[in-house]
Amino acid sequence: MAYEISEIKKIGIGLIGFGIFFTFLGIVLFFDRGLLALGNIFSLAGVAILLGWRSTWTLFTNRANYKGSASFLLGLFFIFVRWPIVGIILEIYGCVFLFSDFWASIKMFLYHIPVVGWIIQFISPP
Repeated sequence: MAYEISEIKKIGIGLIGFGIFFTFLGIVLFFDRGLLALGNIFSLAGVAILLGWRSTWTLFTNRANYKGSASFLLGLFFIFVRWPIVGIILEIYGCVFLFSDFWASIKMFLYHIPVVGWIIQFISPP
């Protein structure tokens, strides 16, 4: 197999999946604070397990990512203090800045998925 995924990485991917699910469910249920907080905790734990603790710390404390880290953590704070709409907006903004280096890799990965790749190649050729 080209890419071997260890059991720890499978757990990290599963936690990220649960985080996305609970965040989506929290948004659908009129920005439920508890579900959004649970989704954030699962997502952060999943990223930490998937990348490793040191790489996650480097990602959040990299000088180029301060703007994204601050807005993401501020969004998390706003969710905990019962301002979920402002918190989600800040978290999305922070995620775009934090993971801006990965968008090219994600796009190339999505090209190789049969149906999704055809749609992406039709919308924006490489």
